[in-house]
Amino acid sequence: MSASADGRETLIPMRVLDDMLRAEAAVPLDPVSTGPVTKETQIIAIYGKGGIGKSFTLANLSYSMAQDGKKVLLIGCDPKSDTTSLLFGGRACPTIIGTSSKMKLAGEQVKIGDVCFKRDGVFAMELGGPEVGRGCGGRGIIHGFETLEKLGFHEWGFDYVLLDFLGDVVCGGFGLPIARDMCQKVIVVGSNDLQSLYVANNVCSAVEYFRNLGGNVGVAGIVINKDDGTGEAAAFAEKVGIPVLAAIPANDDIRRKSASYEIIGRPGTQWAPLFQTLADNVASAPPMRPKPLSQDELLGLFSGDVVGRNVVLTPATEFDMCGRTEISKPSLEVVYETV
Repeated sequence: MSASADGRETLIPMRVLDDMLRAEAAVPLDPVSTGPVTKETQIIAIYGKGGIGKSFTLANLSYSMAQDGKKVLLIGCDPKSDTTSLLFGGRACPTIIGTSSKMKLAGEQVKIGDVCFKRDGVFAMELGGPEVGRGCGGRGIIHGFETLEKLGFHEWGFDYVLLDFLGDVVCGGFGLPIARDMCQKVIVVGSNDLQSLYVANNVCSAVEYFRNLGGNVGVAGIVINKDDGTGEAAAFAEKVGIPVLAAIPANDDIRRKSASYEIIGRPGTQWAPLFQTLADNVASAPPMRPKPLSQDELLGLFSGDVVGRNVVLTPATEFDMCGRTEISKPSLEVVYETV
């Protein structure tokens, strides 16, 4: 409907309305901002395949940022609740979801000190999640952020808030920061293997999907962990159009220290410059609009003997499945002859 000159409403023909909607849909979206982030707090979501080293990277990154005088909040958004383990020397941090449930049964309210803990200038907490088979991890993430908002999340004066998300899971809860513009930019952690780059490419696809729906989140870059020098992750970054923020080598000293829950990015240590450079790059990298790869393009980053491109797909037969020759069965469809 539309209002006429005398104030009465008139019906708009459906054809005209369709043309108006098509014209509106055809208007190109504004490009993703590539300038400096202007918000006082940078909220950065980090995604990657399970076990790729997100928690290791984030613990050392947040520690380096704090040593540089920044106020940093690290939030673990993985149901395993292991993001803060390295930061706290292997100790488990009480989760927001678990603490909230217990205190609700006791008729008490959750306070900051119940779920947020600090070490050497880094503030950290875990959202947590349901036990295996007892609930939806994505829903747990949503509930955790609702609790954070009640605790005053939007009023906290941090320079950086780092969110550690599991990239293997594609349900809505884990895509929350991208879908709802809850962060300014995304960082992916990957390695020179197909599975981690598959996850990284999926995250880039999610960012592009929500950009097409009017979102504003971009990808700031990739951190290559356990870099063995074969170059697939760097090639992926170049094709997708995002920078390499740091390459952490596949080094036995790093492996042993991370396995024993040691921060290796402490000032004055061998690896401090690496994580200081990463901290600087994370702070300054603009959010980019990625160009996700197709499955064939992703496989093309690897040699044929790695991904099995020489394998021929042979269709199965009725004999393979049932041990008998396929029987032709007449159709019950009625076919009418045309005159």
